[in-house]
Amino acid sequence: MVSHTLWAVPIPGGHITIRSAGILLHRRNTAGELELWIAHMGGPFWARKDQHAWSIPKGEFLEEEDALVAARREFTEEIGTPPPAADYHLLGVFRQPSGKVITAFTAEAMDFQPAQILSNTFSMEWPKGSGIIKDFPEIDDAGWFEETEARTKLVKGQLPIVDALVRHRS
Repeated sequence: MVSHTLWAVPIPGGHITIRSAGILLHRRNTAGELELWIAHMGGPFWARKDQHAWSIPKGEFLEEEDALVAARREFTEEIGTPPPAADYHLLGVFRQPSGKVITAFTAEAMDFQPAQILSNTFSMEWPKGSGIIKDFPEIDDAGWFEETEARTKLVKGQLPIVDALVRHRS
């Protein structure tokens, strides 16, 4: 497992924008329904949540980095398996309610199914105020979900990424 460092990039006006790059894999199931590969966020805050507690695999990158290279690296760190060899397409750049900006890519991946999910970790004090530092996986589960179900699982700020994928596939 790899420890993860957050990067903040200053932008004009003195504000800091966190930049992330991620990959939203997709496929059609045997019924022809669109399925999306998404990941459940780890740590105690998300432990008992399912609705709007999932994300596309993503992570921070520096402005001078190639976004697709960063997205592939972050996918590998969060899932524990590299993303499949495929033709990746830019879906767009999406500002989240938090102010974070996600550069999202997509690829069709019919046969992608890692044997296990082995995410990188982060450290935090838990329980809060205890003085005890514990490590938690950034991602504790991931899988394929039909588009409708994925929309109920994804954090709301990432739904425009799904909309962009649907437009891309049309």
